[in-house]
Amino acid sequence: MELLLGTRSVHKVQEIKTILSGVPHLEVLGLDDVGLPWCDEEETLEPFDTFEENARSKAEYFHARTGLPTVADDSGLEVDALGGAPGVRSKRFAPVEGLKGDRLDQENNNYLVECLAGLELEKRTAQYVCVVVLLGLTSQMIVTRGEAKGLILAEPRGEGGFGYDPYFFRPDLEMTFAEVHPDQKNELSHRGQAFRTLTGVLERMS
Repeated sequence: MELLLGTRSVHKVQEIKTILSGVPHLEVLGLDDVGLPWCDEEETLEPFDTFEENARSKAEYFHARTGLPTVADDSGLEVDALGGAPGVRSKRFAPVEGLKGDRLDQENNNYLVECLAGLELEKRTAQYVCVVVLLGLTSQMIVTRGEAKGLILAEPRGEGGFGYDPYFFRPDLEMTFAEVHPDQKNELSHRGQAFRTLTGVLERMS
């Protein structure tokens, strides 16, 4: 059984392949694995106001382009003091143009810290959210969800992870998501929870 990951993020592909690696008879493929070239249309796939709608949009798009069963996720950081922002705009939170990858992550983090300047740590509550949509294996869409709660630090800690991970602090671990081991992050993270739930679904189907 082949399953295509509808994302261009190398970090996400690595995490998701690891989480799904225990599913028997499942071959998880990235977009590069199937030779699917970048198309400018991909920049328009996340116009919606909910994680589920954006995840479905991406899954439908890449399923239509390849014909393969496709899973896509939309995830982001919701900061309570910012009314749930950046939310579905997490990838493009900072008011900058033309940046990608690590440089964009850094600008997003800088802007987040700026928005929370002067706020006490206990008021910097936040949650990572991930919604996963799978299309093409059955006649119905499969949806799973995961959340991870924490606090937003004023200074980064750790060298691992990506995105907002160096600032996302788990008091129970006394570590950020950039400090925890990748295996531990996969156990605790929003994406780990959502894809482990999907793993259970896939195992029942295999």
